[in-house]
Amino acid sequence: MIYPIVAYGHPVLKKKADEVPQESAGMEELAADMFETMYQAQGVGLAAPQIGKSIRLFVVDGSPLIEEEEDMQNFKKVFINPTIQEEYDEPWLYEEGCLSIPGIRDYVSRTARIRLRYYDEFWKEHEEEFSGMKARIIQHEYDHIEGVLFTDRLTAFRRRLLKARLANISKGQVKVEYRMSFPNR
Repeated sequence: MIYPIVAYGHPVLKKKADEVPQESAGMEELAADMFETMYQAQGVGLAAPQIGKSIRLFVVDGSPLIEEEEDMQNFKKVFINPTIQEEYDEPWLYEEGCLSIPGIRDYVSRTARIRLRYYDEFWKEHEEEFSGMKARIIQHEYDHIEGVLFTDRLTAFRRRLLKARLANISKGQVKVEYRMSFPNR
């Protein structure tokens, strides 16, 4: 099932998501739907708040970025109730975009390595270290379940410059090639 992606301005994107109750049923199916939605929109990550569900779940598949990092080929994962245990190494700037904020990209600083504890869709617990683009994708999606958008990480000056474009997105005044739900349409 392909969900509409919630656009900038919807309150669910600014709310800290709720923990998924331990051993909740239906996570495999929801994750599969989220992957389908993400692929249809040509993304590399999708968080549950982006489909209107305020729960601590996100999916990633870095294979479209294989030209940037070879080890992205097998980077397809489901993260339930993740917690960042540690962030380290020097921060680095990289241009990011977001399926909920189509047409806007900007440079965001993120740490190069993280250690994360999470459950997969089968409720198996993991603790892993991620670096480079993997760490960046995870941090971007993790921000979503914390109620933070990449635009929140920009300078106040950059946010002011984007204010009208962001308002237009929330009104549905943007061209997209995937289904979206606009809060102010």
